Amino acid sequence: MKIGIIIQREYLTRVKKKSFLIITFLTPILFAALMFLPSVLMLNSEKLEGKKVIAVCDESGMFKGRFEDTDANSFIYPDQDIHDLKALVKEGIYDGVLYIPATQFSVPSDAELYSREPMPVTLTSHIRSNMEETIEHQKLLASGIDPDIVKSAMATTITLQTVRMDEVNGEEVEKKSFGEFEMILGLFLAMLIYFAIFLFGSQVMRGVIEEKTNRIIEVLICSVKPFELMMGKIIGIALVGLTQFVLWIVLSLGIYTVATMAAGTPDLLSNGTVMSEQIVDAQQITEGDEIIKEVMDVVQSINFSAILWSFLLYFIGGYLLYAAMFAATSSACDNETDTQQFTLPISAPLIIAIVCSTAIANAPNSGLSVWLSMIPFTSPVAMMLRIPYGVPYWQVGLSLAILVLTFIVFTWLAAKIYRTGILMYGKKTSWKEILKWLRY
Repeated sequence: MKIGIIIQREYLTRVKKKSFLIITFLTPILFAALMFLPSVLMLNSEKLEGKKVIAVCDESGMFKGRFEDTDANSFIYPDQDIHDLKALVKEGIYDGVLYIPATQFSVPSDAELYSREPMPVTLTSHIRSNMEETIEHQKLLASGIDPDIVKSAMATTITLQTVRMDEVNGEEVEKKSFGEFEMILGLFLAMLIYFAIFLFGSQVMRGVIEEKTNRIIEVLICSVKPFELMMGKIIGIALVGLTQFVLWIVLSLGIYTVATMAAGTPDLLSNGTVMSEQIVDAQQITEGDEIIKEVMDVVQSINFSAILWSFLLYFIGGYLLYAAMFAATSSACDNETDTQQFTLPISAPLIIAIVCSTAIANAPNSGLSVWLSMIPFTSPVAMMLRIPYGVPYWQVGLSLAILVLTFIVFTWLAAKIYRTGILMYGKKTSWKEILKWLRY
């Protein structure tokens, strides 16, 4: 009953804060903006400035009419020398002049773009690619090679689809896999777990130090046991974290749905991992819908329900384990500065898991990956890197069992440290003294 009151206090105190509401509701919007806004602005930046007129002074005679007009740029070929054209740029008649000098024995290898204002990167890239294509075309003709034949030969693309063979209920099943997407998803989930554990674990640490510094803890200990206070604080902040994650998921799906409807594209996440047969019917998909079909295949290949449940279980397990250790060590300190000597050793296993993340994602079934996903101090990060690739259920079950067992053991040890350290003031505590408290 007393733990429930403490949980309620810790939960409501943090949820009602303006900072919690701002972070919870703005994070999905900011994330979506960071994902889509830069590309949208880049595509429309040139249009915002108006169409630029570029005069081409080609002394080599190879590039007349070779530069294609775009929505943002227009190319003209006036019969004037470079000095007259530069003067016209200064007067504002032209936005820029492209000067291609003549060469005596070879094709031009450089050019200069004069302008009064900075030129967009897309414009310089467009000019460079057009020049390279033209020079390549001329060289092939000079060698007696048909450029169209070379172009058709170079247009060949190879699509390599990886298919994972598995056995389900005694039957062999073949399933498409997308290694790049699985790696990105695994890395994203691992980093999310990593930062979430430190974010909410540090809240536990700050909460303990704040109560200890204000001497509130002396009043609380008269009413509740130290273990009850520690567990109430840990579970209350854990519920705050879960609330924030659930709201992030709901808001992100809402933003995705609105963006999908605005774009007029089919909802790729409807019905979980199983798509409607009318949408997936390959015969109804035209060549222009190949990208949509590929996205559908990627979404279908991922077991999102298993990933979501795994994320929640490993977030809760990892947070509870590390929060217990943060609470125990912070109870032995009077300020946040003193906690630094304890924070690094505690967080070292998670840092090691992050350092090994690319190796785990590249070989999810290697010995290193399996062992790191079984060790409870690294399993929250390591297992989330492996989950998108598909992990045997017995490994997930064993990993979670070890994580829960380790949490119980460390909670018991943390309670012994917390019980002694929470009432100690004015003394810097060492690891040696903390180990001594475990024997009390």
